[in-house]
This record gives sequence, structure tokens and C-alpha cells, in this order.
Amino acid sequence: MTTPADTSPEPAPDRAGSPAPERRSWLRDHSELGVCAMLLALGVLVLADALTMDVDITQRGPVGPKTVPIVVGAGLLVIAALLAVDVLRGGRGEAEGGEDVDLSEPADWRTVLLLSGIFLGAAALIEPAGFPVAGALLFWGAAFALGSRRVDRDPLIAAVLSLLTYVVFDKLLGVPLPGGPLMGVL
Repeated sequence: MTTPADTSPEPAPDRAGSPAPERRSWLRDHSELGVCAMLLALGVLVLADALTMDVDITQRGPVGPKTVPIVVGAGLLVIAALLAVDVLRGGRGEAEGGEDVDLSEPADWRTVLLLSGIFLGAAALIEPAGFPVAGALLFWGAAFALGSRRVDRDPLIAAVLSLLTYVVFDKLLGVPLPGGPLMGVL
């Protein structure tokens, strides 16, 4: 018994001469190469920045401020190359077993935009209002954007968390943060 020949039309070739759907399929199957490109660019950026770093001539010892960035940049380049080889040999990333993300659902842009606005607002307020106030608004706003509606306790928790963060960084670790109106109090 013979089967009739496939009479479906072939996809129109693109300018390079290869069928467009096959190219899209190849790109979709090798989408991890985008991560390789990002790692490569980041490694080159880190290495270029580390190698052009101005270092004090009086530095003594074999390990200086350039050492760690050079190691990290070289590591990023090696990881990018190894990942590219793995992807081109057919390796694919596996989804985590515990992920409960439904990819058929649309993205929650409202939450993303709320969090972005809260973050930018806190960044704008940190200098005039100080870290404790800006941090409290950041923590409270993030809790609200992520779904917490406990207006009786969330502002209190945010204020305590922000003050503790300020004290730990500014007073204990010596990282200067703007205190704002609380500069003379703490």
C-alpha cells in the first residue's frame, strides 16, 4: 500500500535561504545561549574594569584589590564557555521540582510595577528623609505590594526592621548611611 506524497507547502525561506520556522525552533531549543552571552559580556566587563583599576603604587603583598575581580571575571568567562559547549551538545536546563510557576498564566505586572515604584521612591527619599524613614517605607510598601494587608502591624515591623538595619550598618559595621531627621537621635 502506498501513501500519497506530502503535498503541504514548504515554509518560505528567509533572506539567508533557510526556512524561518526551523531557525526559530533552533533558537528556542538553544535559548540558554542567551545566558552564555550575558555571562560572557559580564565577564569581559569585570575583567576590563579590574585591569584598568587604579591601584596605589605603595601596595605590598601578592594579593591586591585587582585579584578578586580578575578571578571573578575569568570565572565568568570559563562558565560562559562551558555552558555554551553543554548547550550546543544538547544539554538542557531542568526546571526545579519545587517550582509551582504556571507558565500559561500571564505575568503579574501590577506587582512588578508597584515594587519598582516603591523601590524608586525609597531611592529618591533616602537622602532627604534618611535611611530609617526611606527603609521603613520600602519595607512597608514591599509587604503591601506582595499582598500583606495588615495595616496594624506592617508599619511597626517595617520601622523596627529599618531602624535595626540602620544601626547595624551605620554604627556596628561603619557603613555610613544618611540618618535624616534621626541623625542627632541615634
